[in-house]
Amino acid sequence: MTEELLRLTVLGSATPYASADNPCSGYLLSSGSTRVWVDAGSGTLGPLQRYCGLDELDAVWISHLHADHSADLLTAYYGALYADIRLDAPIPLYGPPGIADRLAGFLSNTPVRSPIESAFDVTELYDGHEVTVGSIRLTSREVAHGIPAFTLRAEAAGGTLVYSGDTEPCARLNALADGCDVLLCEADSAEPVEGHHTPEDAGDTASAARVGRLIVTHVGRSLTPQAALARAATRYDGPIDYATPGLTIHISPLH
Repeated sequence: MTEELLRLTVLGSATPYASADNPCSGYLLSSGSTRVWVDAGSGTLGPLQRYCGLDELDAVWISHLHADHSADLLTAYYGALYADIRLDAPIPLYGPPGIADRLAGFLSNTPVRSPIESAFDVTELYDGHEVTVGSIRLTSREVAHGIPAFTLRAEAAGGTLVYSGDTEPCARLNALADGCDVLLCEADSAEPVEGHHTPEDAGDTASAARVGRLIVTHVGRSLTPQAALARAATRYDGPIDYATPGLTIHISPLH
């Protein structure tokens, strides 16, 4: 049934800071009643609430701890503990090593450590981490971004999505994305730079992994979405889209 298919909703895709009409990196994955907030970049908590409340999330997954992918965890913490939300249990949070202490460092204003674990049940990611959240299977691989950073493969109802997070082209991303239905891949840089894809790199990764569809995201401010799409299309001949805020797609298996 359509409602059981894996769904991707783009909450935001801007970098390195939100624009007037586009928050930073954040996505909602859903399948049936399962909901996973993937990356919590600046400004994404607002549009998340169009689709679900914090108390309706089954998990949060964070690729790395740069602010344009994680900053809204700070406001989510206050929302979860000190506003109109009553959690039955802390929200499962999967993120890079040290994520709990990083949050506590920002949120603690006295010698007493803020109760991060009252809001989030933290599990640190590692290369090859796997977990099933409701009806969605999540597999994480470590990638090349200069700090601990992860890419994600999500599977539900036969459909597969791979999200690059932030990374330069690397074998682990290609391996995880191999044969996936949709690749959500960053295209931050106009020119080659360590830690990121260019649009051409995104096209090469999609081609090497034989993916069914490429969605270009995290397009840097030196590029327009249209230019990024055109450049990626020189290296990948399948369907390509841009991660426009509010875009929702249902991910069906290719075969």
